[in-house]
Amino acid sequence: MANVGDYDFRLMDPEQSIPATKVELTVSGRKLLDMDVFSKSDPICVLFVKALGSNEYREHGRTEAIMNTLNPDFVKKFTMDYFFEEVQNLKFELYDIDSKAHDLKKHDFLGKMECTMGEIMGSGGKLSKPLKGPRKDCGKIIIRGEEMSQCRDMMTLHFKGEHLDKKDMFGKSDPFLLFYRSNEDGSFTVCHKTEVIKKTLDPVWKPFNVMLRSFCNGDYDRPLKVECYDWDRDGGHDLIGVFETTVRELSRGPGHSNVYHVIHPKKQKKKKNYKNSGLIFLTAAKIEPQFTFLDYIQGGCQLNFTVAIDFTASNGDPRTPTSLHYMNPYQPNHYLRALRAVGTVIQDYDADKLFPALGFGARLPPAGVVSHEFFLNGSQDNPYCAGIEGVIDAYQKALHTVQLYGPTNFAPIINHVAKFAAAKRDGSEYFILLIITDGIITDMEKTKEAIVNAATMPLSIIIVGVGKEDFSKMEELDGDDVRLSFRGKQAARDIVQFVPFRDFENSDNIIMSQAQLAKEVLAEIPDQLVSYMKSAKIHPKPRRASITSTISSVSTTGAQHGY
Repeated sequence: MANVGDYDFRLMDPEQSIPATKVELTVSGRKLLDMDVFSKSDPICVLFVKALGSNEYREHGRTEAIMNTLNPDFVKKFTMDYFFEEVQNLKFELYDIDSKAHDLKKHDFLGKMECTMGEIMGSGGKLSKPLKGPRKDCGKIIIRGEEMSQCRDMMTLHFKGEHLDKKDMFGKSDPFLLFYRSNEDGSFTVCHKTEVIKKTLDPVWKPFNVMLRSFCNGDYDRPLKVECYDWDRDGGHDLIGVFETTVRELSRGPGHSNVYHVIHPKKQKKKKNYKNSGLIFLTAAKIEPQFTFLDYIQGGCQLNFTVAIDFTASNGDPRTPTSLHYMNPYQPNHYLRALRAVGTVIQDYDADKLFPALGFGARLPPAGVVSHEFFLNGSQDNPYCAGIEGVIDAYQKALHTVQLYGPTNFAPIINHVAKFAAAKRDGSEYFILLIITDGIITDMEKTKEAIVNAATMPLSIIIVGVGKEDFSKMEELDGDDVRLSFRGKQAARDIVQFVPFRDFENSDNIIMSQAQLAKEVLAEIPDQLVSYMKSAKIHPKPRRASITSTISSVSTTGAQHGY
């Protein structure tokens, strides 16, 4: 799918069409290198894209890993914008996965292939090229490209099997299903794989969701081929049988027409009285429209932003050059750069450009009381700052009036913003909290509790880590790999995005590094907003005739709630 980080948040004109065609790329490998001693390779494909005007490739996405095979057909697709008028350089790299490490250097390189999007589409949508790698013959890679329809419906399906053939000598079968959509040339492309159900001839698979543009590209009458296999550890899965159907037929739901005879072609030819190798039943089917981030924004949902800055002593004395808060007259510190990077983008979506800005972890004058949620401008009556420059000005003045202290507590800030988000669960508003910190967190358990509680609210939390501290605890809060939980209660959604500033530090090109940071920081916001709306069963309101201020800061509602 297209990475939401690639979405240009500036394209807010409802009448403006995106000047691109969406293309879905499907990857297969044939006769790949065998890098494992006692089994076959476990390949994964990584796609890199060279941005227009750049000489460097950046990772676009990764497929799933397929175990024990030299001829993988990856189920996960790459979705990209296709521009006829541009040379879009692509690089596909294949690796044998040896661990869960994300770093590709820790896996065996199987080969690479470079091409352009034009080569793929110009070859009739199917490009086959040899891989270049550690040996002379590294096999080949096959790329299929197909323009995606505008269909945004999602289908939920539930299947069960009965009396499937026994394929294992000393036990029952371990069945799973592979779904293939047909191509214009009569071939088939894998588009979904169920889980494996162990040791049974009567499996009941879990319900699964699939976008119809991936399943049939929006054509309900397009043939779908379904293969039922018996899973084997060595990757040599045994075919139990095959059947065909269409989305239109499946949409009719359970019934006689959706009971399928699983046919093994070779058995059918050899045995005169052969009926089938089992039956597959559709037990549930549902098609629902899927709404996008822009659907909600154009329907009037407002985005409300709050900024929170770390004023703990671990940042160092602001008067010394080694401090993360030091005001170098020649170069902005990391806090300022992070503020500008994100704030410059955010303020474009704020009608009045007024931001509440908070600080935490400082002793406040005159009594020297430690506060974990104070307003940077020092005003309890009017805590809003005029634009990002106003936030920066309040931040710089606060450094001269407060004493950096501690500890570093996130929970009060999160609970502060969550209180306002809890009052707006109807989909009319969505809240975003940006925390900039040096990374040494001291109330980890309370922070986890606050995030888990906030996951049911219209709220996203962005954390930018500055400095060179250990950010492993921050990574734990980001639920990309493992959903955050507290005392056995799992967060309803992943609402935290953590980004270390050092990954985007480029002293030679500050503007570029800030743009890259902003893109990474905001990448998950659209999906997180949509996930909340979906969980709350909120549909977007009809597009308004005029959108002049669909996005505003928390100031719009903060005053109403006594922010």
